[in-house]
Amino acid sequence: MADKIYVGNGKRKTFDNGSYIVKFALNLKDLKKAEEYVYELNGVKYINLELGKKMVSPDQYGKTHYVSVDTFIPEPKKKSNTQERPVGDEGKDADELNDIPF
Repeated sequence: MADKIYVGNGKRKTFDNGSYIVKFALNLKDLKKAEEYVYELNGVKYINLELGKKMVSPDQYGKTHYVSVDTFIPEPKKKSNTQERPVGDEGKDADELNDIPF
């Protein structure tokens, strides 16, 4: 697994009703270093990010969370060398098709 690429920090904001959000800012210069993790789907470019809680929270600047690039790259599927099994009646001769047990 690749080293984490940290691209931002955030701060948790808790509301009176107990719900919360994490507001964060991304460092575009650091994000540019992660170009190899950008992928395209239906003509739109994406990058997967991870938001995590800092081990020492909050840090000296009041930040409680970090943002990093998801560096997971799935391995391509390998094709097996085994022959495919026939589907349904494909590959059966007439005697096998007429050999009904009832």
